[in-house]
Amino acid sequence: MQGARAAHAAERRFGLALPHVPNTVNASAELTSLWLGPGSWLLVKGGRPLEGYADARDALNAAGGALFDVTASRVAYAVSGPRAADVLAAGCPLDFHPRVFAVRACAQSVFARVNALYYRLDDGFIVLVARSFGRDVWHGVCAAAMEFGYVVKESSAWPGG
Repeated sequence: MQGARAAHAAERRFGLALPHVPNTVNASAELTSLWLGPGSWLLVKGGRPLEGYADARDALNAAGGALFDVTASRVAYAVSGPRAADVLAAGCPLDFHPRVFAVRACAQSVFARVNALYYRLDDGFIVLVARSFGRDVWHGVCAAAMEFGYVVKESSAWPGG
């Protein structure tokens, strides 16, 4: 199977098993792989560009896969604290209860009508949205958080999370 060959090549290249169970995540200290759909993953590397991108792309193409650099396409927001799930529920129909949306799970949905990818961490969530809608989502998250009080913190490198 060509898809399995490409996934295996990606796992060898990046030293990280790709998740094959829907809505799950695998992470190392430097790289996070989020399941997007059958044969489709988003690899997130924090802080610096992927070294050897062209070589990795060529190796995966040769194995029947594809690798695209979408670094500038999304922004990520961290929403944490005891009411993080309530804040996100104000703009998203997903059930964020830990019994349904476990730590190291991910899901695609919307936030205030904007497509969003959610990733649950031990202490909150990462929300990834298209850069062009980033400001709208930011304002929506801040408005939802006002009810609970909130603090905006400086960004930090994410993966591994």
